[in-house]
Amino acid sequence: MTQPQAGPEQGDSAPGSPRPEPDELRSLLLSTSYRRILLFSALIGVPISLIAFWFLVALHQLEHLMWDHLPRTLLGGPDPPWWWPLVLLPLAGLIVGLVVVRLPGAGGHVPAYGLQPGGASPRALPGVVVAAAASLPLGAALGPEAPLIALGGGLALLFRDLARSGTTPQNTALLGAAGAGAAIAVVLGNPVIAAVLLMEIIGVGGPRLVAVMLPALLSSGVGSLVFTGFGRWTGLQTGSLRLPVSGPFPHLDAGDVGWTLLVGAVVGVLVHTIQVGGRLAAGLVRTRPVPFTVLCALGAGACAALYTGVTGRTPADVASSGEGTMARLASDPASWGVGALLAVLVFKGIAYALCLGSLRGGPIFPALFLGAATGVLLAPLPGFGVIPGMAAGMAASAGAALRLPVSSVVLVALLLGSIDMTPVVILAAVVAIVTTELLPGAHGAPPPESAPATPAGAGAARGAP
Repeated sequence: MTQPQAGPEQGDSAPGSPRPEPDELRSLLLSTSYRRILLFSALIGVPISLIAFWFLVALHQLEHLMWDHLPRTLLGGPDPPWWWPLVLLPLAGLIVGLVVVRLPGAGGHVPAYGLQPGGASPRALPGVVVAAAASLPLGAALGPEAPLIALGGGLALLFRDLARSGTTPQNTALLGAAGAGAAIAVVLGNPVIAAVLLMEIIGVGGPRLVAVMLPALLSSGVGSLVFTGFGRWTGLQTGSLRLPVSGPFPHLDAGDVGWTLLVGAVVGVLVHTIQVGGRLAAGLVRTRPVPFTVLCALGAGACAALYTGVTGRTPADVASSGEGTMARLASDPASWGVGALLAVLVFKGIAYALCLGSLRGGPIFPALFLGAATGVLLAPLPGFGVIPGMAAGMAASAGAALRLPVSSVVLVALLLGSIDMTPVVILAAVVAIVTTELLPGAHGAPPPESAPATPAGAGAARGAP
């Protein structure tokens, strides 16, 4: 795009008046310091993506060990017994509680307050890694996206310090966003959705949005080439977001659109209730971190055990991020009866709330699973269907959990691998966000002590250049 030339209108600006936005962006892009940050962002995208790749591989392998290999080897059954989560989840709570009180950074952000824009300081990285490695493989109903944002941002700042580059609010914000983008792209599998997600989380606009997003997009794009090729070369998997949807995508009609309004409102209320419960649990845990973290984790394990006792299904349906369970639900929804769907919504919803307030992880994947299960449960309504129901449910849950409309729509389109359901996806996300915003207690700010030690996002970004 041709840059606008400085004409008489710009030259005659009153002294002290703000510079026009095109001039501000142009001067920024021409500055030596910003171009140095862009180059550094491209370089750090490679090691951060590789570290994030191996981190996710390790989490998947540990989860397989804890929920598949050990029960099969020790107990001889295909699925873990009902009491298995009562052993693993309290252990996760004990480790996370000790991390919170003994290591810098308290293990990262409390997931009950949503995805936070700040990354971890370099000193906080060990706590983030240990807390996530204890929470996710041992059965927390959370996803890996929040630890990856903190890990990527913290690694970027660590590399800056190792390179003995100067520390300024500008490069802290830009490199933190670049590192977070490179890391989150690994789990989302797409640099574009990673950049969109960070854009909405950070919440800046105009030239500052371009300034922050260029390093993030560059770093995540370079990193995606690395981890995609590396994954193919090693044969190791970090998980796939593409759902194996059963059957072809149907043509949408008035019934699908009408029922989508109901799904959006119902899922919005469900996710909002869970988030409020998570913030209540977080407030309790803050008073005595170790015992109450163990207690909340034990409660989540009890939910998984009760679910198995009621349905006879594996407790991993409840004690997990929901990513793998959601894929099984999408590929064979008929294998889930009404009772199983109701049970998983109740027990996983409670476990999700307890984990949001006590353990460490991200809020996206459990919410997506609960939305998908609600959509399948409501799919038999006249004029509705399984695929539109799942699409609407996932979009509504993502919108209610994140309050980020564009990210929610793009994420669900990525999950479905198609834009055929876009009308119901957009409608469900909007209805869920509006519903959630109108409910009491919609906004719960994290306490000051949970703020990151080194900001890598919103606060610094708004002051960046």
